[in-house]
Amino acid sequence: MLEPDLALLVQAARQSGDIAKRYFRQDPDVTHKPHGAGPVTAADLAVNAMLENFLQAERPDYGWLSEETEDNAARLDTPRQFIIDPIDGTRAFIDGSKDWAHSLAVTENGIPVAAAIYLPMRDMMFAAAIGSGATLNDGPIRTSDPQIDDATILGAKPNFDARFWTNGALPPIKRAFRSSLAYRLCLAADGSFDGMITLRPSWEWDIAAGALIVQEAGATISDQHGAPLRFNNTYPQVPGVLAAGPRLHGDLLARLEPSGPKA
Repeated sequence: MLEPDLALLVQAARQSGDIAKRYFRQDPDVTHKPHGAGPVTAADLAVNAMLENFLQAERPDYGWLSEETEDNAARLDTPRQFIIDPIDGTRAFIDGSKDWAHSLAVTENGIPVAAAIYLPMRDMMFAAAIGSGATLNDGPIRTSDPQIDDATILGAKPNFDARFWTNGALPPIKRAFRSSLAYRLCLAADGSFDGMITLRPSWEWDIAAGALIVQEAGATISDQHGAPLRFNNTYPQVPGVLAAGPRLHGDLLARLEPSGPKA
């Protein structure tokens, strides 16, 4: 059942791209979610509606968790779940940047088993099924694993504040940034960058697909405390994300404040 699920996600991701491209750089309607939860566009909602109708028709027994659908606890009792971000990187989409993605995963027992992340404006399809490796446009990809002194890590600037690091000592790394968390995970997976980090609580829909892709590419991925990521939680967040090759992941984790930032 895993390979059919992956094929279904890839098909749905491409259909998402067809919809989103019709809105891109066309000044789509933008509203702002309550409590500072960020913007949402007409494109996010149109993609979400298509995905919910299409995927749930194909797999009616799967649970559903999406950024743009009101959560329903019924997903907790389903055998598998779709975890979806219709457009990850909505701010980039609004700004006219190409660095936004459709992020689609299927999870089982808390673990992603199939994933597709598609960047339609770059025609980049990242995909993975558990135990089968990760691909970019059907070609295999592999993460890097350099010494920390040679590493470039994707992350927002606040993650590199001294208070997050043991004794206030920032690791000797270079920093880069992309708007989409899903894309950051993919860029770590294909070796374009050496890892990614976010020390904020992270929504499952932002990371479920990328977590499988980077893991199948050979990286180690955990929360910011080093614990394995689990999905389909009652409250669908995980406490930060750290992904890198095994050696680099271990070195970065050892330098993080184990209980969070100093006051």
